[in-house]
Order: sequence, then C-alpha cells, then structure tokens
Amino acid sequence: MVDITHKINTLRTATATAIVKVSKPETIEAIQNNLVPKGNVLEMAKTAGLFAVKNTHTVIPDCHPLPIEFTSVAYRIEGLEIHIIFNVKTVYKTGVEVEAMHGASVVALTMYDMLKPIDKHIEIGTIKLVEKKGGKSSYPNKQIATLNASVIVCSDSISEGKKEDFAGKAIIEKLEANAVKIQNYDVIPDEIDLIRAKALSLAETNNLIIFTGGTGLSYRDVTPEALEPILERRIPGIEEAIRSYGQDRMPYAMLSRSVAGTIGNCLVLALPGSTNGAKESMDAVFPHVLHVFKILRGQQH
Repeated sequence: MVDITHKINTLRTATATAIVKVSKPETIEAIQNNLVPKGNVLEMAKTAGLFAVKNTHTVIPDCHPLPIEFTSVAYRIEGLEIHIIFNVKTVYKTGVEVEAMHGASVVALTMYDMLKPIDKHIEIGTIKLVEKKGGKSSYPNKQIATLNASVIVCSDSISEGKKEDFAGKAIIEKLEANAVKIQNYDVIPDEIDLIRAKALSLAETNNLIIFTGGTGLSYRDVTPEALEPILERRIPGIEEAIRSYGQDRMPYAMLSRSVAGTIGNCLVLALPGSTNGAKESMDAVFPHVLHVFKILRGQQH
C-alpha cells in the first residue's frame, strides 16, 4: 500500500454511480410493488452496499482500512434503468472514491442476483466516480507570486562545525518541493540576541523565515524566548497543528515549543532541531500554511 503516514486528516467525500438495466417493464413493476420472490430489492441491495463499503480494503489489495463515517444510497428509476447513487464520507488521510465505486458495484450485483429469477437479460453498466472532495485538488496551492524564504539553523555544535545540519536541509527540501525560493540559509549559535536580530532583519525582505532548533523544554529553550516578544501576531493554530501531528507520531512531541507568528507580512516559524521533528513539522502544515500569504496580502479566503 502507498505510505500515507505523513498525510493529515481532512474531510473526504466521494459519489459514485452505477446503472442496472432490466429487459421489461414488469421487472420494474415487481421492484416498485415489492413482488420480487427474493425480497425487497432496493432495501436488500442497499444493505449489501453498506456492508461492502466498510470492507473495501479486504477486497481491493491497495486500499487502506479507513473509518467510514457516513454512507448513503439513493435510487432513480428512468424507464428500464435503475440508477444507483452512492455517497461516502470520512475524515482521514486518503480518499474514499474506490469505496464509493465498490459500494455502488455491490448494490448493482445484489440487484442482479435478486432479479435474475424473473428477468434473464439484466445488464450492469456505467459504474463511475462522479465527484470526490477533500484531497489535494480541493485545496490548490495557488500562490499570488513567487514566495521566498530563509532557513536559519540555531545550534552551537553545528555552528562550531562539530555536527552536520540535517534538519535545515530537510526544511529546504520541503520548501523547494512547494515552489518556495530559498533566499538565505544560515547556521547560527543559540543566542537570543542573534536570533532576534536575524528575524527582524530578514523579515524586511522575506515572506517566510523558518528557524530550526532551540525549541525544546530546557535551559537552552532560546528560540521561543527570542522570537515571542517581537512577533506582532501569534498564530496558535499553526503551533497546535504541528504539536498535534507530532504527538500522533512521537510521545515526546508535547515537550516541543514550536512558535508561529508574523512580523509585518512575513511568517516566522520556529521548529524542532531534530531531523524527524523538523520533517514532521513541515509535513503537518505544508503546503496548506502557504494560504496565510493570501490573507496577509488582503485576499479573500
């Protein structure tokens, strides 16, 4: 299966349809009047579809087990055709389009099985996805213009050449993947005055500044101490998203003090200094956090 552990939960919906075509009006009349020997066709088929959608992952090898939080089945009869409309919703990391098509297919097959004693020429066709929402296509990252960013690594040991930086490079990789231009990359010691001066200076020419390191709950918790007094507006939602995402993957994430806020129209983020912590923090909020620049520049959201 595709690795979806880095994705975030969103509301995902899908609608699929299928068509069952019978060969004579009498079959439609039997369905509508509940005269089919095997029972109520519409209700039995609906029940089968509800079971099917919840077990899609047991039938389709690459489908992930996921929480099905809403399913509906509707019918529309047009002449000799029974149109099946199948809706599925979940709040999860991957979509439910296959689940919706699987459900519609099983509804159609159940109808076929129940109707074949009275109609030998039933056809099933046009099983298709008609709509899906909640994935990347629902939240397009349409930037106003090219965004530029600076990445600053705060570490005494790295600035002294005793260790190599991996967290900053991981952040840069994620930014470049989201078409953000890297204007500056620097490694500085864990010094409050230096961090603060960097932030104020770079905010004048950057859309985004990301600090990595110095956010742990320790005596070296310098980055939050340096940045918090100079941020004009805190954005706690970004901080909460980062912490919640990390906590789902690593129990020590609750000890990190990620910071998010603005200086003018520049977004400033302070992320953990560990490579995994930096990667997970970026996965938690990118690319959706880039929407903030539309708001900062006065565009309707």
